[in-house]
Amino acid sequence: MNIQQMNKAELTQLIAQNAENPDPEILAEARRLCDSVYGKQVFMRGLIEFTNYCKNNCYYCGIRAANGNVHRYRLTKEDILTCCDIGYNLGFRTYVLQGGEDPYFTDDIMCDIVSDIRRIYPDCAITLSLGERSKESYQRLYNAGANRYLLRHETATDEHYSLLHPENLLLSNRKQCLRDLKEIGFQTGAGFMVGSPGQTYEMLAEDLLFLKDLQPEMVGIGPFIPHADTPFREEAQGSLNLTLLMVALTRLMLPTALLPATTALGSIDPSGREQGLKAGANVVMPNLSPLNVRKDYSLYDNKICTGDEAAECRMCIQRRIQSSGFELSTGRGDHIGNP
Repeated sequence: MNIQQMNKAELTQLIAQNAENPDPEILAEARRLCDSVYGKQVFMRGLIEFTNYCKNNCYYCGIRAANGNVHRYRLTKEDILTCCDIGYNLGFRTYVLQGGEDPYFTDDIMCDIVSDIRRIYPDCAITLSLGERSKESYQRLYNAGANRYLLRHETATDEHYSLLHPENLLLSNRKQCLRDLKEIGFQTGAGFMVGSPGQTYEMLAEDLLFLKDLQPEMVGIGPFIPHADTPFREEAQGSLNLTLLMVALTRLMLPTALLPATTALGSIDPSGREQGLKAGANVVMPNLSPLNVRKDYSLYDNKICTGDEAAECRMCIQRRIQSSGFELSTGRGDHIGNP
């Protein structure tokens, strides 16, 4: 099955036919393809959720600006470097600095943080996930030493994007940011939610075609999970099976992509991350954030691992990966073809 040659109608039909009970051969083919590129290696990223302030009001997100029930926090540079030190000693060689779109963290502040991490840990990859910024901002962050940037597009369909976001946020700007990141030289990560309100199989097909066009190095795919303090609090969460199908189809569309078995997958099913790996994912992102802020970075309800110390989280994920027949890699885990 060569989905790279399929048009939108054919992809839509394929998704519809497999949404509830994916053909096991599709998942197995995705895993075989991943094995042929990366082997059984699963790459580990150390996640540092350094601010839960956000200026935006995305309707699905628990740290949206309008949510007055969030206990807000910002980590200092010293806090972040402490997380990096703990992570380095646990074998992490990639750090992911993720936060809301927090105006406090200007280019000057972020470049200072990034350049210090680069100086202290020259053998590590630095991934940023800070939302939409100007091309000039992205360039400065790249020049300071960042290697990768995650910016999930959430949905590739304009009308669906406007259903999930307030009118000041535009899919066209999101897509331009992704193109800017790739042009600068970042290993770039896009991604989408599965089962978000208003989503159709046709929209999921559009996501696959957008990824085919963009050719990102990383793609984050997770189920939609409602948060009690958002407008979508009453909506149904995305299904495990449909999410696994989209992980597998993304692997088949982008054979060399780095695909995380997301925390959200593990949050809707105890074996969700393991099933994600078996469907073609090859990245996990244990949390290095300080324990006292874990519960405050609540993008959705019932998030797992908010009470685990970094070492506990690291050892737990290693055991689970090995018991599923994979090998936890302590390398940087760069995209094949990128320095």
